[in-house]
Amino acid sequence: MHIKTEAAERHTLAVIVDNEPGILARIAGLFTARGYNIESLTVSEITEDKAVSRITIVTSASPPVMEQIMAQLDRLVPVHRVTDLTVAGEHVERELALVKVAGIGDKRIEAMRLAEVYRGRVVDATTSSFVFEVTGGRDKIDKFVELMAEVGLVEVARTGIVAISRGREAA
Repeated sequence: MHIKTEAAERHTLAVIVDNEPGILARIAGLFTARGYNIESLTVSEITEDKAVSRITIVTSASPPVMEQIMAQLDRLVPVHRVTDLTVAGEHVERELALVKVAGIGDKRIEAMRLAEVYRGRVVDATTSSFVFEVTGGRDKIDKFVELMAEVGLVEVARTGIVAISRGREAA
């Protein structure tokens, strides 16, 4: 007997929800209960009255599992809309990272040079360390962190992916 399995693909979801207590826990619980992994999760209020929030979720799943995830999210009462930005068309994704690097002498100079190449901005500095702010795609930030590991990486804090569809229409 041969069971056909489909490869998991990375998807970025935009979920518009009422901003009420427990909704994030319910959404995370939906993923956890079914064994789905959340690779990235960001949440922000998107209306002036703070009544509605946008949750951006990055997950990997096969097409049938992704359909199931979308349907289950859509059934939650405070969810207004679920959009798979990956399927919907072109979209922009960004992430922000704060990267702390310690070093003196040549290591310090090299850290500054690399930050300049990656358009990193110094947001804090001491005589023995820097905190760089880097924004961009996941690959760019991964590479920046990898390079900083060679010159004195101390700590990394990342926001997770934020994404929005291109063009005139809302997600």
